[in-house]
Amino acid sequence: MRISIISAAFAGILGLVASFAAPAADTAVSRVIVVQTADVPGYVHEVETLQALLKKAGVAATLRVWRATYAGVDAGSIVVIVEVPNLAGIAKVEDTIRTNPDLAAEMKKINTMRKIVSDSLYEALSH
Repeated sequence: MRISIISAAFAGILGLVASFAAPAADTAVSRVIVVQTADVPGYVHEVETLQALLKKAGVAATLRVWRATYAGVDAGSIVVIVEVPNLAGIAKVEDTIRTNPDLAAEMKKINTMRKIVSDSLYEALSH
């Protein structure tokens, strides 16, 4: 009897966790990367080139470069946002960059132009 109750409770907890995880798998995700670069126009160009290569490779990701304006001491910071449909999209971007020679070469070029200050993941709470 006690084992049945424990088993039922465990199954209930697993079901509850799965119900929370299922919507999270389909929640839009943004990777927000704050960078320092001496050549902002050149950096923007290379990120746009990376965007085109990702699109050509069939990866559903949107890259945007932003400059912080009303940001206090962070005003002027350059931020790259990688928008993907879900958390698996981040893994797809990383895997494609690692395995596609053209993307790997472009990423190598980008990495020589910047220093990453911060790298965070955000999940969408509203649509």
